[in-house]
Amino acid sequence: MIKAHKIRLNPTPEQANYFARAAGTARFVWNWALAEWNRQYEAGEKPTALKLKKQFNAIRRDQFPWTWEVTKNASDQPFLDLGKAFTAFFEGLKNGKKKGRPKFKSKKRSRASFYLANDQFELGDHRMWVPKLGWVNMAENLRFKGKVTGVRITKTAEWWFASITVELPETQPDPAHPRPHAVGIDVGLNRLATLSTGEEYENQAFLKTALGKLRQANKRLHRRKLGSKNREKARRQIARLHYRITCMRDDVLQKLTTRLADCYGTIGIEDLNLKGQYRLNKWKRSFVSDILRKNHHLVCRKETPHAL
Repeated sequence: MIKAHKIRLNPTPEQANYFARAAGTARFVWNWALAEWNRQYEAGEKPTALKLKKQFNAIRRDQFPWTWEVTKNASDQPFLDLGKAFTAFFEGLKNGKKKGRPKFKSKKRSRASFYLANDQFELGDHRMWVPKLGWVNMAENLRFKGKVTGVRITKTAEWWFASITVELPETQPDPAHPRPHAVGIDVGLNRLATLSTGEEYENQAFLKTALGKLRQANKRLHRRKLGSKNREKARRQIARLHYRITCMRDDVLQKLTTRLADCYGTIGIEDLNLKGQYRLNKWKRSFVSDILRKNHHLVCRKETPHAL
């Protein structure tokens, strides 16, 4: 079983600049590999991630010497990611499932990120060592004890985060302390969820207030002149608000789904006509979207189901 711990980083301005350059290198390599893959595929060839990587390394020192200024994983991992993306895309075509074809990444619209293998970084006390950079402060230590397989550094709003993946042994329920039998969940408009045991979870009132602040921030953004510093400040404020809303909603859903998955062996969720419910414009965001997110979290939590 593999778990990830997402930790906020506190880089200095020089370290944040390094992260931005490493993420830009990863984005450039992805776009180069995707363009070359499309060109070779249209020419009747059979491109692979390994072939593209060798081709890029052959011209890298002469044409792209600036890619050596950051960790080598920033230019190596995009080839592996692209290969996995095309594998999933072609398997989806065979199985009749629509899988999105890999697309080019934009500097403005794509999330800045790059990957580090487990031999390319080191963890210390509230810090992480990055190649060609040094030690970077972390907000907290790694929670899980196990084999660290890698880390992906991403940027959300104005903050950098490290998602560290750890391989853990599979856990089995203790037969001496069996878990309660199945539980059913009923979702509704008045309450977030009602369990078959009679336990009720109320809706959270923070969303309405947070969306009001977001609307005001969007109005301020559209009043600012294009290309001005004030417009950039307004854009960063909106990004921070979006991140705050995401954290608040995820906190509620994660706590609920984690408790249910840990306390019950089988979880039953009613079948709903989501498309029909989505036509209720008044409840689009607060009702249907939370149902979708909640069911997704429960499915993710049941990757390691508990026996009855």
